[in-house]
Amino acid sequence: MTAQHSTDARSGTPTKPLLDVRDLKVHFPVRRGILQRIVDHKRAVDGVSFHIAKGETLGLVGESGCGKTTVGRAILRLVPATGGEVNFDGRDVFRLAGTSLRRMRREMQIIFQDPGGSLNPRMRVSRIVGEPMEVHGIARGDELRHRVERLLERCGLWAGAADRYPHEFSGGQKQRIGIARALALEPRLIVCDEPTSALDVSIQSQILNLLADLQDEFGLSYLFISHDMAVIHHICDRIAVMWNGKIVEEGSRDEVIGSPKHPYTQALLSAVPEPDPMRVKKRLIFEEMRM
Repeated sequence: MTAQHSTDARSGTPTKPLLDVRDLKVHFPVRRGILQRIVDHKRAVDGVSFHIAKGETLGLVGESGCGKTTVGRAILRLVPATGGEVNFDGRDVFRLAGTSLRRMRREMQIIFQDPGGSLNPRMRVSRIVGEPMEVHGIARGDELRHRVERLLERCGLWAGAADRYPHEFSGGQKQRIGIARALALEPRLIVCDEPTSALDVSIQSQILNLLADLQDEFGLSYLFISHDMAVIHHICDRIAVMWNGKIVEEGSRDEVIGSPKHPYTQALLSAVPEPDPMRVKKRLIFEEMRM
């Protein structure tokens, strides 16, 4: 198989993708009985393919349970894949081991959905953000502390936040800590797993703007996972719509949102609230559309 080519999000010139996912499958065993024998498999991800260019944001959108979070975690090898290929900058992620795998993990990071649950409550923020740099030998001592404080300030917090524990922060502040931790190893790709869904609407826009600014500053690529089409429209360059473990529609942001082709995409868009109270939007139900 030859490598796919994409368009650079900034220059518009053809380029090899930074991330190339081909026919990714993740099947979980279904066990029953006293002996817990495997009687079936849940096809959480069933043949997903897409690519992300350098500096690009691909939105992976779908309802809860469609498999989009499993896609992000399988790419990072946080859950085992059943089949398929994931190539990151020309390297087969599933074949890496030892030092090569350790080096790859520096370049691919994740921001979790629950900002509180993803932070160790017994660690100070300085440890949470600084531990990855210490483990990978990037910095220690005063240099480590300086780097942590700079990251916190860049993410909208203050240097003194490094000495506090996670429970002393609001939800939005906790997510800023999570973003700082993801940036600690200077990655090239970040999987954003619904990073705003647990936050108030007023805070959501602040976090989205922060992510956009960081992308411009550091040249980051994002796989942005969400069920919210309004959020996806705000931050993404391209959109892949996922349903029942498969991608059913993919294209540019304007193509997918302005002229959706698949009935499931049309149903998702019909669920987006209408800001004009004088306009009545017809709600489409996908189950009815399939009948």
